[in-house]
Amino acid sequence: MQVSPKSLFEDCYGKYAIPAVNVFTMEQVLGLFSSGEKAKAPFIVQITPAARNYANPEMLIAMINAAAKIFPKAMYTVHMDHGIEEHAFDAIRSNDYNSVMIDASHDSFNDNVKRTKAVVVEAHKKNIFVEAELGVLSGVEDDLSIDEKHARYTQPSEVQEFVELTGCDSLAVAVGTSHGAYKFSGGDGIQFKILEEIQRRLPQFPIVLHGGSAVNKEEIERINKAGGQLMEGASGVSPEEIVQSIAYGVCKINIATDTRLLWTRVHREFFRDTPELFDPVIPGKTYMREYEKFMLEKFDLLGATGKANDINI
Repeated sequence: MQVSPKSLFEDCYGKYAIPAVNVFTMEQVLGLFSSGEKAKAPFIVQITPAARNYANPEMLIAMINAAAKIFPKAMYTVHMDHGIEEHAFDAIRSNDYNSVMIDASHDSFNDNVKRTKAVVVEAHKKNIFVEAELGVLSGVEDDLSIDEKHARYTQPSEVQEFVELTGCDSLAVAVGTSHGAYKFSGGDGIQFKILEEIQRRLPQFPIVLHGGSAVNKEEIERINKAGGQLMEGASGVSPEEIVQSIAYGVCKINIATDTRLLWTRVHREFFRDTPELFDPVIPGKTYMREYEKFMLEKFDLLGATGKANDINI
C-alpha cells in the first residue's frame, strides 16, 4: 500500500523512525519490499538524481510498482531525494511520488527559503509532501562532494522562521552526520543538544537525519579481505545514537552507504571464492537475501517492526 509520509510521521513521532532507503537496482527494490512486508514495517523508497540518471525514472518507478504487486502487504512511500528544482518539478508532474526534497542548503538562508517555497507551492497543489534542508552536511551524496571545512550545523535559531516562511513539511538537519562511509572522522558524533533545541522550537515537526548508515566495521573488513581497499577510518552512526535521536523528533532516517557496502561485499566475495563463475544471478540472489536480513535488523533497531498494522491511513 502506497501512503503519504504524513500518515507515517504522525504515527511514529517520538516513538520509532522510518527507514528511507536509496534504490538503484531491481535487487534493492525487491529486497526492500520483501523485508518490509515480512516485518510489517513502513518504509520510504528513495530515488536520487543519480539513480534517475543511472536507471531512468520510468524504469525505477516501474520496478517499484511491480514490487508493490508482488508484495501487496508492504506499506511504503516513494520519495525523490536530494533534488534541485528540475528533479522536484518533474517528480511532481509525474504523479508517481508521495514526497520530494528540494536541497538548497548550500545557498544563503534567503535563497534557500525562496527556492524551497517555490517547490512547496507546486507540490502542495497535488498534496505532495516536501522535505527541505537547513544546514550543510559534509561528505559525499552521489555526485555531490562537500569539503569538511564548508560543513556547518543547522542553527536552531533559524528553524522556526525557515519552516514558517517555506511551508515545508519536514526538515533535514545537519547535526554531525555526513554522507558516505567516513561520517565521524572528527569523532564528535550526533550533536544532541542541537537536536533538542530544534525540537523545542519545532514541537511535533518531523525531522530527517541524512547520513544515517551504520557502516558496519565487519563489512569493511570482509570487503578488504576480498580485495577491497576501503580506508580503516570508515565509520558511521552508532545504533545507540540512532535510537537516541528518535526521541528528539527524528522520524526519517536516510540509508544508502550500508546497502552499497553490502553489495560490494557480496560481489567481491563471490568473485574471490568462485572465480570460475560469471552468472550475475548467483550473487544477485545472495545480495537480495543479505539485503532482506539487513533491513529486518534495521526495522527492529528503529522500532518500526510491526507498526504498519497500527497506522491510520
